[in-house]
Amino acid sequence: MAKQVVPEEKRRRRRPTRSGTVLSERLIVEAALRLLREHGSAGLSARRLGIALDCDPSTLYRYFRGMDELTLAIGDALVGEALRGWRPTGEWRTDLHAVGLRIHAAYVAHPQAAQLTASRVTGRANELAADEAVLDVLRTAGFPLADTVRIYHAFIDQTLAFAALEAASLALPRATRRADDAVWLSTYARLPAETHPRIAEAAPLLSTRMVTSAYPTALEMLLDSAQATLDRLSS
Repeated sequence: MAKQVVPEEKRRRRRPTRSGTVLSERLIVEAALRLLREHGSAGLSARRLGIALDCDPSTLYRYFRGMDELTLAIGDALVGEALRGWRPTGEWRTDLHAVGLRIHAAYVAHPQAAQLTASRVTGRANELAADEAVLDVLRTAGFPLADTVRIYHAFIDQTLAFAALEAASLALPRATRRADDAVWLSTYARLPAETHPRIAEAAPLLSTRMVTSAYPTALEMLLDSAQATLDRLSS
């Protein structure tokens, strides 16, 4: 049976934890992010959170119905972190570029949390604010509704997909990441033009480009496509 969630204002009037801390959703999410960073998704549990927050694990269920609801709150916190301080300029391309880079950076900064949450739909306040902002930027720019939804879909999914891909790499042991990156020099750069002519000619560029994020390039390509749509509509 689902556990009853006590409203936030009532929780704050409860007694503090043994260490004197008054719990809140924000504190629990921050502790969960620390555990994810230190132990990965396998290390996130009510028991570990109780230890980290110096409270009985059952106390957490006054704030979240279960660990899945906490997972959604973590994802929403990443979106909130991305949008903190952002204000639209009125230039649609500038605004979408900034939002995309901010969301991507927020998820990549928390790779273990990104792996856990990038594919989820939270329906929580920060996610709704981000979606409303992106849709408003596109509609205000003059995109028809159908094109707005099409571009929004590609924009959000592309941003989160690149973040999840890079988060998966960053979550690997450092030695493994270095070994993967080294393959571009140890293997690709040594292939002869006789057998792999296109790789051979591209090898110097591949060895530098492929160890960096492709997201900024992909974002520019998506925005170029959106601009072409807007140009056709105005011609």
